[in-house]
Amino acid sequence: MLQPPGHHSMRSAANGFCVFNNVAIAAQYAKQKYGMKRVLIVDWDVHHGQGVQSCFEDDPDVLYFSWHRYEHQRFWPQLRDSDYDCVGKEKGAGFNINVPWNKVGMKNSDYLSVFCHVLLPIAYEFSPELVLVCAGFDSAIGDPEGEMCASPDIFAHLTHLLMNLAGGKVCAVLEGGYNLTSLHQSVCQTVQTLLGDPAPRPADLDGPCTSALESLHCVRSAHRQYWSCLKHAAELPTSEISTKCIKLVEEEEQQQQKEEEEKSTDKEAWPEPLKRITPPVHTAVVLPDGVACPDGCERFSPSEDPVILNKVRENFLKGSDDSEALATLSSLTALVEKMEKNEICNGLALVRDVSTATMCVVQHAATAHRNRVLIVCVGDAVVPSPGTDDGKTLLVQFSNTESEEQKGKFHIPVCLKEGCSDVSGFTLAVLGLLLPLGYEYDPSLVLLVRTPGSGLCDAAWQQLTGLLQGLAQGHTLVLMQEGEKAFIGPTASSLLGVAAPSLGKLPAPLPEDVQALERLRHRLQADWKLLQTTAPETAGGEEK
Repeated sequence: MLQPPGHHSMRSAANGFCVFNNVAIAAQYAKQKYGMKRVLIVDWDVHHGQGVQSCFEDDPDVLYFSWHRYEHQRFWPQLRDSDYDCVGKEKGAGFNINVPWNKVGMKNSDYLSVFCHVLLPIAYEFSPELVLVCAGFDSAIGDPEGEMCASPDIFAHLTHLLMNLAGGKVCAVLEGGYNLTSLHQSVCQTVQTLLGDPAPRPADLDGPCTSALESLHCVRSAHRQYWSCLKHAAELPTSEISTKCIKLVEEEEQQQQKEEEEKSTDKEAWPEPLKRITPPVHTAVVLPDGVACPDGCERFSPSEDPVILNKVRENFLKGSDDSEALATLSSLTALVEKMEKNEICNGLALVRDVSTATMCVVQHAATAHRNRVLIVCVGDAVVPSPGTDDGKTLLVQFSNTESEEQKGKFHIPVCLKEGCSDVSGFTLAVLGLLLPLGYEYDPSLVLLVRTPGSGLCDAAWQQLTGLLQGLAQGHTLVLMQEGEKAFIGPTASSLLGVAAPSLGKLPAPLPEDVQALERLRHRLQADWKLLQTTAPETAGGEEK
């Protein structure tokens, strides 16, 4: 918590109420003192941090990302260099990312969309050793400067997503914020996430607005020549940006509306974020006898509830006297019930048959009226789909097996040429497909299934486990087959909140995977708005 803020300050002059550029100084110090070679600076303040940009615009060791209210250069600091096509200079070209907001009123969906389709793919390719955040909360709802509509709880999710980078080395430094209510709520959401509390369920994710999609489109196009993860991005739009068309009309009306807008902003109200309650048990495990319980976890005792036992016998054992299967499946059912009551945050189970265990968990969890289960399956083994299209379950499976038919809105096969063994393609699919789908679906439980021989390396598996814990208030249940015993330790570590190891600088994904992912995204985006990366009204061509 530093005051005054710093991101406007230049090397030799104070600017915009900023004297010392705190984050820029920290980045330079990290490089000089500790030899850090790659530093990511994320500036989510509603104003452009032109001071940070000027410090590092020719430095390829510092990746600077800023979204900011711009309104076609009409909002302070009113600089041409704040637009999307100012990408850095000389060796630093491509390492300066500006996302201009050309309208007020940006919401949670707009912020998450830019993270999933611009910042995170580039950040994972860059592979920072340290993440610094210019944490200005004038980009939250109710702020008279920003006039945005993002709720305070979205900053919990933005923080969580950044904590999976750089081995968890993330430092958030306070910048702007001028509504004391939304400021303290947003700060609390950020700090609680840094402390390891599960993020709340995201609110109001109804897809990005047209203006946000236009900015997203322009940014991706401007950076496609610098980052392999964006080489498939659409070219610049050939039609006029929608907000420019109404610019003159807005200018005429703005002066008349200014006083009314200021009054309405003062009166703007929003729900207070729900209290974040950490369950008494963080990670419970269901393991066969003889398999040691990982440190920090609690072994879950077999259920003796006769209702659960009878239900498992009737649905899955069909007269078989398999006491081991009965104990495992009934324990999974009881574990899910504990997670539904928020008595346990997450869990891990080593089972004899992941297909049967998956069906058992889904059948039980999906019976509750409000429950939705996101099933993420890694590997080529067949995991039975629940077979319904009622939205109670969403199945996303990563494999190298081409699907012969379209599975529908709630069954999404993701085919990668080399399966999950190609980390670049897998990461691109997770960030650009799975995360937007997961956030828009908003599950109450995430079921992560690792099938035998998936080929996914430890670091990528831990990254996936960590990222998914931003959903469903952290209620994630991991199922692995008994032959995957070697992954118990890394999986438990991620479930306990230990930051996943870095993936290193990622090479370009296979062209075949990029094309397949884009075809899939185009097919799905009519149903899933967070998958959109271009506005329907702009004619910039299809993503390539």
